[in-house]
Amino acid sequence: MSTAASTVTEHEAAQVTRANESGKPPVVFVHGLWLLPSSWDRWAEVFEQAGYAAVQPGWPDDPETVEEANEHPEVFARKGVGEVADHFDEVIAGLERKPAVIGHSFGGLLAQIIAGRGLASASVAIDPAPFQGVLPLPVSALRAGAPVLRNPANYYRAVPLTYEQFRYAFANAVSEEEAKELYETYAVPAPGQPLFQAATANFNPWAETKVDTENPERGPLLVISGEKDNTVPHAIAHASFKKQERNPGVTEFTEIPGRGHALVIDNGWREVAQTALDFVQRFATP
Repeated sequence: MSTAASTVTEHEAAQVTRANESGKPPVVFVHGLWLLPSSWDRWAEVFEQAGYAAVQPGWPDDPETVEEANEHPEVFARKGVGEVADHFDEVIAGLERKPAVIGHSFGGLLAQIIAGRGLASASVAIDPAPFQGVLPLPVSALRAGAPVLRNPANYYRAVPLTYEQFRYAFANAVSEEEAKELYETYAVPAPGQPLFQAATANFNPWAETKVDTENPERGPLLVISGEKDNTVPHAIAHASFKKQERNPGVTEFTEIPGRGHALVIDNGWREVAQTALDFVQRFATP
């Protein structure tokens, strides 16, 4: 029996309690690198209005606000994929009903890990970071990851993106004005470790980015790809989908035209949220 201290915060526990007391089917939102749980606020409102109980956990030690995050970047350091997945596992364990899980980028990878553990009623992985066994590595993905991967010491650090780096990795498909607004509103430092874990996964048999794609308890899964995503291009997202297709459950893929990696927070977020909601409603009806 584990004696490890709980990583669930009071705020997260309160969200879980609220979801349980509502009697509504829960939806857990999982953010990726360089964002906070608040990046899902508008999505949570859409799902709440549709009859779901939204739960927006952070990664361990996430600050509450972007301002706090940028003032104390060190809190993001040394967070690995396995540790974060176990944190979300613990949050979900407190829910009385199996949730739908929606994740973006490394949150999309985490959503697939959680689904592979049999913890989700349905899952949506949006521009998901690659898991072990996903082989394509387009040049744009290498360039997007370069701010972290070019220095091995970043494995143990928290790494912020400059505006130019954010523009390429996230906001390449929006106007300059919107890109600057997104950067100022949402961008925070991120742990370097997950990017190194993803980059070396296919050479490491013990990789924490491993996903159980064959678990019959995985549940229905939708992979969403942004057509113009530099960070997780079509080749990576579609390769993840092809790996997941071996599962006996429903596995679907859709590409959103003209969208980059910021598709969950930019001006077209509503279209992506509706796509995810339509899928979840098919399998977790309020």
